[in-house]
Amino acid sequence: MGGSTVQAASSSSSILSQSTVASQKNGAKEVAVIDTNNTDIGNVDVSQLTVKPIAPTTIAGAAVLIDADTGEILFEKNPDKWMHPASTTKMVTLLTALEKKGTRLDELATVSPYAVSMEESNLGLRVGDQLPLEAVIEGMMVASGNDAAVVVAENVSGSVHNFAKAMNEVAKKAGAKHSHFLNPHGLTQQGHYSTARDLAMIAAYGMKYKMFRDKVANDYYTVKYQNRAAETVRTTNLFIRNKYPGANGLKTGYTEAAGDCLIASATRDRHTMIVVLLNDDDRWTDAPAFLDYGFEVAALRDK
Repeated sequence: MGGSTVQAASSSSSILSQSTVASQKNGAKEVAVIDTNNTDIGNVDVSQLTVKPIAPTTIAGAAVLIDADTGEILFEKNPDKWMHPASTTKMVTLLTALEKKGTRLDELATVSPYAVSMEESNLGLRVGDQLPLEAVIEGMMVASGNDAAVVVAENVSGSVHNFAKAMNEVAKKAGAKHSHFLNPHGLTQQGHYSTARDLAMIAAYGMKYKMFRDKVANDYYTVKYQNRAAETVRTTNLFIRNKYPGANGLKTGYTEAAGDCLIASATRDRHTMIVVLLNDDDRWTDAPAFLDYGFEVAALRDK
């Protein structure tokens, strides 16, 4: 914005102590604040103004933007409202499996009839299939396989019921206060809910660990079975497929009750931003807009 000037109209009312000047920078909306009590606003040097990005708006039922490094919430809309999380639940399933199994992901997992009975979306597992637990986890995260999520739960904790207990423990450890998980896949179930703030907290907690980061960022994965030919699956996450600069996760979700959901993460210039969008028909355009806003805020702080 250099040394250009801007004309700002003053007000005769003493109530108005500030005027704002809107500007455009790299396509992002910004506002500069002028103290009209202490400034001659007839001819203001714009280069001396403090420019603050304006947060985007969203039609989402609930949304949170978090700086994963500091834990600061940069934007919130209905952050503590109970919402159906749909398949964003699988992020909690992943974190729980990693917390319980650690690096022992090469153990063979067996597919049960119950796992195969799950509603779509599914990885296409068959009863009796055996494959490394890591491959099941990858299939759950990349293809959003509900069948894979059940296999993870059964092979880590013995049953979905026991695994759900572990999910709630891990969620609380990550800072969640208003969530209750009953299944590992996110299919609609009474009493299974979370909030935008809780999901943001859990995502930020998980992104501190390399193994978690590795599992939420994949575009493709080839599932190798013990008893049949390998199959390659592609992510359901258009945020990753569209290659937003710095994109490194996380998880999509959809059910009729939940609507379109997305947790999106990106890292730039040593800053990681995570946005949670629940029941948002505009999730693919909202996510980049909010992340751009977060990085603009971080850049100003770094100056």
